Parts: sequence; structure tokens; C-alpha cells
Amino acid sequence: MESHAAQVRTAPLSKHKPAKRQRILIVEDDDNTVAVLRSILELVLGEKDVSVAQDGHEGIRMAYENPPDVILMDLALPKLDGWEVTRSLRSNPRFKRTPILAVSAHAMIGDREKALAAGCNDYYPKPIEVDEFVRFMRPYLAVR
Repeated sequence: MESHAAQVRTAPLSKHKPAKRQRILIVEDDDNTVAVLRSILELVLGEKDVSVAQDGHEGIRMAYENPPDVILMDLALPKLDGWEVTRSLRSNPRFKRTPILAVSAHAMIGDREKALAAGCNDYYPKPIEVDEFVRFMRPYLAVR
């Protein structure tokens, strides 16, 4: 007689495809903010392909070298601000559909609209609150 364990059938592994990991570029000069964003993306959301650019020029260079699926953009960056980086990337058809999400302490009236006008898809004001940020990110991390 066949044991109960032998009777249990599992679906072939090929039917259980893991969700596609997104390549995420964080363009942020504050080490504490980078640590928080990286922790949320890697530990809470399970994203492992996370790169960091410390200034606007580096952000553009890294985006061209290894095109990301999602870009988290600080707006107050050294050398070239996030609004200019966003406009520069959006000027290339290669980045027309890439979600660029402003994550910024610029939370004055009109800053959200200014970020959207520069080409950002969405805007998240700092400080970062884990549960809110996870809800904010989930739609952009869905398999496309």
C-alpha cells in the first residue's frame, strides 16, 4: 500500500514561477535615506537588484549603463538636481516608460506638481514611513 506522503502530488516546479525581480536605481545622496530605502526594498519587498547613485550625473550614467525598471529620484541632489536628471532621462525614448518616482523632502506646496511636470510618475514625501512606502511601491513592482 502506498504511503500518504507518496500519494500527495505537487505541481511541477515550472508552474511556480517567482515574480520577476525589478532592477531599481536609487538616486539619492543621503546615506541614511539610502539605507532605509534599500532595507525596505530588499527585506520587506524582496527586491535584490538595487543600485545607488550618489548624485545626478552618476544617476544618468548608471541608468544608461544598466537600464532600471524603476528609478527612485531624490530632487535635491548635488551636481545636477533630480528635476534635471528626470528631464534628461525623459528626453530619451529609452526611458519614456520607466517609472521615475520622486522621493523627496521637498514637500512645499507645488513641489509634487513640479516633480510631475519634470516627468516623474509619482511623488513620495520624506520622511519615509515603512508601511506607507510599501503601499506606494507595490504597483510599480508588479510584473509588467
